[in-house]
Amino acid sequence: MFKGKSVIYIAVVYALLAAFFYGFSAPLSKLLLDHISPYLMSALLYFGAGIGMLIVILLSKKQREDHILKGFKRPDIKYIIFMVLLDIVAPILLMIGLTMTTASTASLLNNFEIVFTGLIAMIFFKEVIGKKMWISIVLILMAGILLSFEDYTGFHISIGALFVIGASLSWGLENNCTRMLSKGNPLHVVVIKGFGSGLGSLIIAISVNQHQAIWYYMLLALILGFFSYGLSLYFYISAQRYLGAARTSAYYAIAPFAGALFSFLILNESPTLVFLIAFTVMAIGTYLAIKENNMHEETFQL
Repeated sequence: MFKGKSVIYIAVVYALLAAFFYGFSAPLSKLLLDHISPYLMSALLYFGAGIGMLIVILLSKKQREDHILKGFKRPDIKYIIFMVLLDIVAPILLMIGLTMTTASTASLLNNFEIVFTGLIAMIFFKEVIGKKMWISIVLILMAGILLSFEDYTGFHISIGALFVIGASLSWGLENNCTRMLSKGNPLHVVVIKGFGSGLGSLIIAISVNQHQAIWYYMLLALILGFFSYGLSLYFYISAQRYLGAARTSAYYAIAPFAGALFSFLILNESPTLVFLIAFTVMAIGTYLAIKENNMHEETFQL
């Protein structure tokens, strides 16, 4: 039994771990996209998450005793369906976007997930959004606009950036669906997401004849999926249980910055002046989002 702030600190650690594991997904995915189609890549990432978490369940006697669907009730079915469908759409949009823009830019644009998650949580789930969060949303929107233009002389919008923003919108919706399932076993939620969304993406990959790749690249994609999607999702859902969708997303927002840093280190990408300005604006916005922490003192059980 944990009381008050202690459980909040634990949940914050979960959210930060989720951000770290997801952070390196963009640069490593971009490397693998030279050998795997965006559709198959999306399927492999989620299959890696689902298979990895299923192994964790099978290795734990306590976890084995619980049926995968035991913790869910009939009203949860609609959220499970929407969660899986959105998790099919989001990574495909992100993978396509990564083929058209730099991994560092795509990583920063993932911060739009904060905007969409917070607004959806406020509109549909009545979460309170304070002044700092509103300022944060405005700053992130401003930075996102800067990153969305590839040629300022003619104001040409980057198509790749639009795909990434579309992925962020899908994940913002998905975050709130997952939030409604966060009272269930997080491992079970990840397994459902992994196999459901992985299968959906694989069907799309087969239907467009983009399901073939060399086996060792596929294995690397599965391993990446286990870490960047599986472990990340597990910690994210665990944090959501105590912080709510909007605030978990705020702490998780360091993932794009980690992704940008990993992109510079792994892919040798060079930041432009516009990128540095957007990075600074988003950093300020993210800081304000994290400061938005008017949690009530409650008693929770981990």
